[in-house]
Amino acid sequence: MSTVRRAALVLTTLSAALALTACGPAEDDSAGGTVTATPAGPSTASSEPPSKPSKPSAPSTPSGGGSSADYDVFPCSTFDVTFTASLAEPTTSSYLLKVTNKGTKACRALGHPVVTFGDLDGAATERGAAPGIEDALRLEPGESAYAGLMGGADDGKGRTVGSIAMTMNTESDLEQTPLTASTPNLYVAPDINSVTPWVNNVEDALSL
Repeated sequence: MSTVRRAALVLTTLSAALALTACGPAEDDSAGGTVTATPAGPSTASSEPPSKPSKPSAPSTPSGGGSSADYDVFPCSTFDVTFTASLAEPTTSSYLLKVTNKGTKACRALGHPVVTFGDLDGAATERGAAPGIEDALRLEPGESAYAGLMGGADDGKGRTVGSIAMTMNTESDLEQTPLTASTPNLYVAPDINSVTPWVNNVEDALSL
């Protein structure tokens, strides 16, 4: 055999051996051999945190004056208050009326007190404008409201009485027990007597 043919045979044998070596792992895989997986690279998916739930909106408040806490504050009646009358000015038979919340809950002193004079017919004439029910004076337990009562100067047409009776304005048909106060020598002029709305201080009660 020539040297050239021998060299060609050797190259052919080496090529066949290399081909078998390259195919070896594939055959091992098919035979159940162990294959080591290449670890995957880091995920490129978004890592942003989930959005936070929105906060609940604050409850809406009803329109109009006053807070919701005032909606259950009812008008004061004679069952809710104590009552006194004090002489303020004898010339005009003026008295300071005072009511105090004796209960455990707040109430509203509405409008004007309803005042009658002893055994005389009729009630004192309302003097001055009073706020509406939503703006009426609120009395917490122990707090007081004041009103000014004027019998009027002696004009020879009136009468003298020794007591008055008072009920509260409740803007309802609630039957109240009148509260009485002693008013010695209170002169009541038929065309001049009057009473102010409830206010929160003595000065306003006697100057309205």
